[in-house]
Amino acid sequence: MPKIKFTLISTKDALIAFGPIVLMVIAVLLAAYYVVDPAPGRTLDFSAGQENSAYERFAKQYAEELANNQITLRIHKSQGSQENLQQIADPDSNIDIGFVQSGSTTEKDAIEKGLISLGSLFYEPIWIFYRGKKEITSLTELKGKRINVGPDGFGVRRLFQQLLSVNNLEETQVEIHQLESTPATVAFIDEKIDVLVMSSASDSQLVQMLLQTPGVKLFDFVQAEAYTRRFPYLSHVVLPRGIVDMGKDIPSRDYHLISPTATLVAHESLHPALISLFLQAAKKIHGSANWFSKQGEFPSDRYTEITVEPQAEKFYKNGPPFLQRYLSFWMSNFLERMWVLLIAFGALALPLSKIIPPLYVWRVRSRIYRWYGQLRSVEHALDEASPEQRQQIAEQQLRRLNEIENKVNQISIPLSYAEELYGLRSHIQFVRRRVQSGM
Repeated sequence: MPKIKFTLISTKDALIAFGPIVLMVIAVLLAAYYVVDPAPGRTLDFSAGQENSAYERFAKQYAEELANNQITLRIHKSQGSQENLQQIADPDSNIDIGFVQSGSTTEKDAIEKGLISLGSLFYEPIWIFYRGKKEITSLTELKGKRINVGPDGFGVRRLFQQLLSVNNLEETQVEIHQLESTPATVAFIDEKIDVLVMSSASDSQLVQMLLQTPGVKLFDFVQAEAYTRRFPYLSHVVLPRGIVDMGKDIPSRDYHLISPTATLVAHESLHPALISLFLQAAKKIHGSANWFSKQGEFPSDRYTEITVEPQAEKFYKNGPPFLQRYLSFWMSNFLERMWVLLIAFGALALPLSKIIPPLYVWRVRSRIYRWYGQLRSVEHALDEASPEQRQQIAEQQLRRLNEIENKVNQISIPLSYAEELYGLRSHIQFVRRRVQSGM
C-alpha cells in the first residue's frame, strides 16, 4: 500500500487561500506608488551664476550633497540673480530651483509667477570700492563718476538704482558701466572706471583682493540702519576690524555695510519631499560662521520677500521629518507617501484575518470531504441493484472502493487534519464491509 504523505502545512492550499489577497495588495501598492503623490524626480536643474562665482561654487556643493541620495543636480550657468528668477518663473524653462538675491522681486509678483522660497542662505553685502584721497561718506558724492554695476542679470543694477533714488540721484547723473566682475575689476585697477559696485559673499576672491589692494577704499555705509528701514530686504552688517588680515590690521576699522541675502527659490511645482532635502544640504553648507553671520544663523526663514513654503517652515521649527532622521531619503519618502494605504491595509487586516483562515481550512478539508460523495455513490449503486445484479454490482463497487482507497492514500495533508483523513479511511472500510455483506 502506498505511503500516506503528511506535511505540517499545505503549501498549495495556503497559496490558493492567501495568494489572491497578497497579489491584490501588491497591485494596489504598486499602482499607488505611481499614482498617489508621485515620487520626486531623480534629476533636477539648478540655475547658479557665472563661472567661478560664489553661486556656482555653492551649487556644486549642493550637487555633491544631493548625489549622496541618488539625485542628480544639473547646474546651469547664468548672469546672476535676475536671470535665475526669470528662468525659474518661465513655464517653458526646465529650471527647477536656483539662487535669487533678496529684493529682486515683490511678494505679489512671486505669488503670481508661482515662486516659493526655501529660505535665505547667506549675506551678500553691497561692496562699493573707489579710489581717491578724499573719503566718500555719502552716495551723493558719486555724481558724475564712472560706475560699474555689472550686467542686468546680476541684480546689482536694480538695487543700485534704488539706492540712488533715496539719495535724490538719477541714473543719468552717473556714467553706468555693465562689465562682468573680472573685467570690471581689471578696468577699475587700470583706472578706466572710478567706482566698482559688487554684491557678493565674503569669501569672494575678488572682494578679498580689493580689500588688500593699496589705494582702493571701501565705502562705509554710515547710514546703514536707515537704509534697512527703507528697504526691509536689506540687513545691516559689520565688517569687523582686522577680519581680512589681523597681522596687517586690514581693515583698520569697522565698516558698516548693507546686505541683501541670497535665497533659495524654486517653482511651486517642486516636490515637497525635496524641500527638506535641500534644506538639510543648506544647513551643512551655510550653517557655519563667517565674516558676517554667526554659527547656525543660516539657513533662515527671514530676510526674504518671497513667501517661505510651509514645508520649509516646518523644517525651521522642527528640523528634518521624523523618518528622514533614521531612514534613507527614498525609504522615508516611500513610507510617507504610502501611509494612507498602509493605514487602510491595517484596517483591513482584522477582517481579512477572519476570512482567510477559514478559507484555508475549507480548502484542506475539501480534499477529504469530496471522497464522501464517491462513497455515497457506491452505496447508492448497491441499494439500487436488483437481486439478480447484486453480485455483479458488488464486485464492481469493490474494485471502485480499491481505487478510491489508493487515491486517498496519496493525499498530502497537514498533520493537524490527520483525524479527518483517518476517519475517511475507516469509513471506506465500513462501506467495503457493507458491500461484501451484500454479495
